[in-house]
Amino acid sequence: MEFRKNDIVTVDIEDIGSEGEGIGRVEGFALFVKDALPGDRVEARIVKNKKNYAYGRLEKVLVPSPFRVEPRCVCHRQCGGCQLQALSYERQLLFKENKIRNSLIRIGGFAPQQVEECLEPMVGMENPFRYRNKALYPVGVDRDGKLAAGFYAGRTHCIVPNTDCLLGAEENRVVLECILEYMHRNGVDVYDETTGRGLVRYVLIRKGFYSGEIMVCLVINRDRRVSLPRQEEFVGALKEIKGMTSISINCNTGRDNVILGKHTYPLWGRDSITDVICVRDMTQEGYPHTGRQLEFHISPLSFYQVNPLQTEKLYSLALEYAGLTGREVVWDLYCGIGTISLFLAGSAGRVFGVEVVPQAVEDARRNAAENGIENAEFFLGRAEEILGQGVKGDTGREEQEKGQAGGVGEWKRTGSDKAGEEGIVWKLPLPDVVVVDPPRKGCDSACLAAILKARPDRVVYVSCNPATLARDLKVLCDGGYELKKVRGVDQFGMTVHVEVACCLQRKDL
Repeated sequence: MEFRKNDIVTVDIEDIGSEGEGIGRVEGFALFVKDALPGDRVEARIVKNKKNYAYGRLEKVLVPSPFRVEPRCVCHRQCGGCQLQALSYERQLLFKENKIRNSLIRIGGFAPQQVEECLEPMVGMENPFRYRNKALYPVGVDRDGKLAAGFYAGRTHCIVPNTDCLLGAEENRVVLECILEYMHRNGVDVYDETTGRGLVRYVLIRKGFYSGEIMVCLVINRDRRVSLPRQEEFVGALKEIKGMTSISINCNTGRDNVILGKHTYPLWGRDSITDVICVRDMTQEGYPHTGRQLEFHISPLSFYQVNPLQTEKLYSLALEYAGLTGREVVWDLYCGIGTISLFLAGSAGRVFGVEVVPQAVEDARRNAAENGIENAEFFLGRAEEILGQGVKGDTGREEQEKGQAGGVGEWKRTGSDKAGEEGIVWKLPLPDVVVVDPPRKGCDSACLAAILKARPDRVVYVSCNPATLARDLKVLCDGGYELKKVRGVDQFGMTVHVEVACCLQRKDL
């Protein structure tokens, strides 16, 4: 069958794709329809035609799916954020579990029976709304030329005005309305992607869910620190908002899709906010709080999981999978500000965290010190380089070249760090357990090779992308490891995204 653009067809939706689009067939021809759900019968307009399939836009639901619910947000179809809001939450969890299952089988090459034996039930949310502790709003103009903040429509840079996203904190609306009013009153212009001119690009808002502290960072189109127009009015209005703790600007003049620049300057308050993560018992029903909790400092550029309640469950799951007895050496690669490292430190002998972002390493060290954790150290560098320096049987670091260590050392081949330690190379003990929590692109191939060379007893892999996870698990399992446990954690309710924790064990143990 051959479709033409703008043809209207009737189709029964039988499945759901990895990006949340409904999948149906018309005379054997696959049709992908955004906003359609399995069980729907819909009218769809053809918007793009390929050789063996086509894309359609939902025009009308003729017969609704039994899994269809009324979305709470009026912007859910225009905004590119909530792909699954019209699907019941129970079916969302099933969709995400199947996404993990299919990735392991199709991309990882694992046998279906093995996957079923390893795959544990999804960890869902009690309330899949108002869970995000971070929001990043583009600022621009709407179709009528008025100032607007909101989110980009799917696969576009057209702003859908919305100051009250139902996934974010309620305070976000107050902050955004305050900033838009300030901009309107003082004629502050917005960044234009076409010309590269204009001042305000984005508003970053973070909230500590336990502390109640709020951070606002205005991303501006400047290459150095400048004063905002009537800056005292901007700061004065924001600091009156309950919980406001940190106000800053971030400078970014790039003409690409990178949102935050490298330099952030404080305008008022502290340079970070704090929040708490509690350790939970993932073996008990309801996942009760164990009594252990950690406090973290979060700066504008820090990576920090956006869903604090589910993060507690995810990291507690990583702790369970690590199988620590109090004696192990643990390496936490891609450690960020040290959240997983400090979670594990209370049950490990020693923990070494590795990260390539300098500010994150500084935050990790600060977090360790303020939580009174002395058996965790953090290093700036590439995971494969530092892990490659591991020494079998060594129980501590040794100075190889000149200089005397004071406090936490920074690993590097040459040069000097902020403490003035020149030319220091540390010998570090090889890991009993390696934990990795990489970005969406997965682990670097050199990092996987370094893990296989180090031969830890166990590898705990935390991932936000089941596809790259499955690809990397195949490499590790081909290199001598066996997949033992896999469990999804719903960090991102109403969206197609899911976090996964996996436990691998060396086959010769």
